[in-house]
Amino acid sequence: MKPVLWAGIFVTATFLKLQWKRRQLPPGPTPYPLFGNLLQMKFRIHHDILKKVCIFGKLHGNIFTLWLANTPVVVLQGYQAVKEGMTAHAEEVAGRPQNLAFKILTHGRGVMFSNGHLWKQQRRFGLVTMRRMGVGKKDQDCQIQEEACRLVEYLRETNGKPLDPTMPIVHAVSNVICALILGHRFSIEDKNFRRLIEAVDDISAFMNSSCFYVRNFFFWLFYTTFSSVNFMRTLLAEEIENADATYDKENLIQAIFDLFLAGTETTATTLRWALLYMVVYPDVQEKVQKELDAVLGRSNLACYTDRKRLPYTNAVIHEIQRYSNIILIALPRQTVKDTELLGYPIPKVQAYLNIDSVLSDPEKWETPDQFNPGHFLDKDGNFVHREAFLPFSIGSRVCMGELLARLELFIVFSTLLRAFRFTLPDGVKEVNTKFVFGSTMKPPPYQLCAIPR
Repeated sequence: MKPVLWAGIFVTATFLKLQWKRRQLPPGPTPYPLFGNLLQMKFRIHHDILKKVCIFGKLHGNIFTLWLANTPVVVLQGYQAVKEGMTAHAEEVAGRPQNLAFKILTHGRGVMFSNGHLWKQQRRFGLVTMRRMGVGKKDQDCQIQEEACRLVEYLRETNGKPLDPTMPIVHAVSNVICALILGHRFSIEDKNFRRLIEAVDDISAFMNSSCFYVRNFFFWLFYTTFSSVNFMRTLLAEEIENADATYDKENLIQAIFDLFLAGTETTATTLRWALLYMVVYPDVQEKVQKELDAVLGRSNLACYTDRKRLPYTNAVIHEIQRYSNIILIALPRQTVKDTELLGYPIPKVQAYLNIDSVLSDPEKWETPDQFNPGHFLDKDGNFVHREAFLPFSIGSRVCMGELLARLELFIVFSTLLRAFRFTLPDGVKEVNTKFVFGSTMKPPPYQLCAIPR
């Protein structure tokens, strides 16, 4: 009986310790010893939180605490909570957690997962460098146009036959980043390029898994992830050796690593949703094409500045981002010191931003559960910015590659819609639009036909 007795004492002591810690944090569901709230969430952190969050919100408000094993996490949901929480005390919530996974992935370097002075310097350097390399200028438009035109040629060669657009889209988006930061693009047949794409997918998938967030028990089991990380670092190191770089090599490798990781998967997945929505909503596709034809004609290449003359097309792209919402929960933040969030005193703790709750906040969107480009148009058909449009997050950690992503989405989407009419294959009447949980919220596998216009 002694082992059972000691086990009972341990569980009881752990439970009481949890209850004491809870008093220092916003309210939330009762955590269990060892597991916290993972049992209620069925160990599906990002996915299941969306099912539970409405219940938690009704019970505890738009700021509450979840326990991932023995780690407390403050969750912010809804536009007002996310905005106030991330801007009222921006410096205090600008940290990243430094658990085992982050340390192994980045060694505290780069931009995405670094902290303090190093993070500020790397972020400032990254933003300045991207501007100097042409992001937001005509030269960058030309690079994206080149990849968009190559994508058009690839699709044209299918002769309108059914295809899965995933890989050609991923190749195009990846090569935009390669041309920007490595100075050259890769052939689709290049083995290193294909392995690079696989590595990005492996790492991204791992970062959205339960194991990544729960203090990374048995982290050593994830050999595939380690292999992908090492491959990316080795390849990027070789590329940097061929450049005349005078910066800290390890930070430079990690910063480029971060840009690939953050920029490839997200933009490619959004474009996959874009084409899927065009076959699901053919009336929207037709209106976009009529506007493109009227403003640009059939020969001029789309430039980012054209968005001002294409309000409906611009609205559709924004609605694709809002409705697909490929990042349900932003990368975790960390309070760097004791602070206050929405009236609650908060110690040093992780904070999660429920981006899904912002992009579907019924107080900010007229029809949050419908695909409706009208969300971004006024009564006269002019494009309008919406304050709750936060797919790139908010605050000090807002996505560094936001402008590049906007450029790619607008130019590639406009180029494809001018070149093709996208339809379902013959005999296909229904399309599944429920997201597949993974590195990002991907559409389920689908095929379409690219019919030349």
